Amino acid sequence: MLEGRRFWFVGIGGAGMSALALVAREWGAEVGGSDRARSSYVDRLEEAGVPVAIGHDASQVPDGAELIVSSAIAPDNPELVGHDTRKRGELLAELVALRPSIVVAGAHGKTTTAGMIAFSLDRLGLDPAFLIGGEIPQLDGNARAGDGWLVAEGDESDRSLELLRPRIAVVTNVELDHHATFASEREVRELFDRWLAEAPAQVRGEDLEPASIELGVPGEHNRRNAAVAIAALELADVPRADAERILPEFRGVGRRFEQRGEAAGVRVFDDYGHHPSEIAATLAAARLDVDGGRVLVVFQPHLYSRTRHLAAELAGALAAADAVAVTDVYAAREDPAPGVSGKLIVDALVAERPGMPVAWTPTVEEAVRFLARRVRPGDLVLTIGAGDVERAGQLILEELA
Repeated sequence: MLEGRRFWFVGIGGAGMSALALVAREWGAEVGGSDRARSSYVDRLEEAGVPVAIGHDASQVPDGAELIVSSAIAPDNPELVGHDTRKRGELLAELVALRPSIVVAGAHGKTTTAGMIAFSLDRLGLDPAFLIGGEIPQLDGNARAGDGWLVAEGDESDRSLELLRPRIAVVTNVELDHHATFASEREVRELFDRWLAEAPAQVRGEDLEPASIELGVPGEHNRRNAAVAIAALELADVPRADAERILPEFRGVGRRFEQRGEAAGVRVFDDYGHHPSEIAATLAAARLDVDGGRVLVVFQPHLYSRTRHLAAELAGALAAADAVAVTDVYAAREDPAPGVSGKLIVDALVAERPGMPVAWTPTVEEAVRFLARRVRPGDLVLTIGAGDVERAGQLILEELA
């Protein structure tokens, strides 16, 4: 379907870009790319035969390649000079148009919901293609070029969602999460409404009751994700009874309340949550799982804009823990903002929970030392955030060993 095309992905090592690269290659394109550092996604790309350059240099861009650019790439990146570029969402829109597609969007839960849909289609022998923003261990990765439905995530953060024209459009929920793009929740809701209106079939998660079946993933939020997945599968002609039979076998997505190990009687989990609603849902699930022990958290804020606007709300969600270490902001695609750091959340948390063990630990290593001195057998440690805080889990386990 993409025979004769040559793509060069700038920022290929992220979940979304790597998924696009893998599917584009399987559908006939010549594919390569670059990123500033290695990641597990880079390893998977190389295993699949996709060449990846570490570091950005104009000389490594192949002649005649179409440049696909991640939203995290700065406009002065040397590989972009002198080339026409396309955003990730533009290529995703092209792939969505090539197949009967289910696109899952929304503020929270879209990766898990898309994973549930792809998993169910796979286990029912329907051979889905999928591009998902996280690893699905039971599907051996985050992307596949199957012959059935294409399941993908849509991103509102850069408004590229509006480019996608799936057969089935899904919105899990609506909340303001990207303050650098939207001025209000109303503006976000209007975007989702416009997008849904273009789809032949649609699912609005806010209209559904949580699924009543027993799941293999914890939390009320996952019962809501399951309800959305079942509704989408029904629109794809999967009988509800089949979906409800398969979904309890689903074991989740990487970095979504994922257990990383246990040492000295302390279990360590990692979670991608970076919005107050996501953090609150994760902590609620942890409380149900800890069985009398305490919940201790390393939290890494993600984006300066989100930290500035939601410091109090982030503190309110973290107040459900028993001890919290907050690192500095993971900048991702944003430049530092004067006066904005993780300390804003610490100050709000101290006001919210006087006497609670709270620490401003700018580095992940400092956060690990703070919590390692306080944990005891029976406790549960959570590392939370959308940046590189996931490495804290292994460091904590090493400290406790």
